[in-house]
Amino acid sequence: MNMNCIAIDDEPLALQLLKSYIEKIDFLQLENLFTDGLQGKEYLENHPVDLLFLDIQMPDITGIQLFSSLKEKPLVIFTTAFSNYAAEGFNLDAVDYLVKPFHFERFEKAVNKAKELQEFRLNKTKENDFLFVKYDYQWNKIYFNDIVLIEALDDYIKIYQKDTHPILIHMSMKAIMEKLPESLFLRVHRSYIVSIDKIKSWNKNSIQISDQEITISNTYQKQVQEVLESRLK
Repeated sequence: MNMNCIAIDDEPLALQLLKSYIEKIDFLQLENLFTDGLQGKEYLENHPVDLLFLDIQMPDITGIQLFSSLKEKPLVIFTTAFSNYAAEGFNLDAVDYLVKPFHFERFEKAVNKAKELQEFRLNKTKENDFLFVKYDYQWNKIYFNDIVLIEALDDYIKIYQKDTHPILIHMSMKAIMEKLPESLFLRVHRSYIVSIDKIKSWNKNSIQISDQEITISNTYQKQVQEVLESRLK
């Protein structure tokens, strides 16, 4: 799968370095380079791309302002000399954040991540065996088979996985449930989603999963019973 891309940076030398890196990646097709942020913005409004390499500190318009203004947002990798913008960049769902100067190996890691995300977007209507979630300031792949249960914690969710530590993600239960296959996961409580395959035992009021006993709330009792009893047939 090829990805067409452009780069916007007010420093010509930085653009030339990006160009040389891009040309080393087989699946990247460089469409254009811009030292003027406003010209780059105008180009993007008329020529959608898959991936955008974008500097943050530029005259006339910052990279953050430019990307926020786009109606059709491509995957973006921010490239900047200022690490203090990292949190703001990732709040815009950036694929990665490269702090100058960066070596080719670091660049390659970022674009490979972009490729995985693009493939996921293109195949999202198919039955995948994984999803991408954002934590530790980057997008990470989690396989459905590794998820044991998911717990709601205010504006966050905690994903418990087998053979590793739980991860905390800023996401609602509704949002994560929409990303999970109904055939594999079941909501049993306003605060819990469980992996059906990981259930050890169950009754009308609770489910035993891993070393935890999860209460089945009244709201979900009928649905849980129907789903689990269908597995007995």
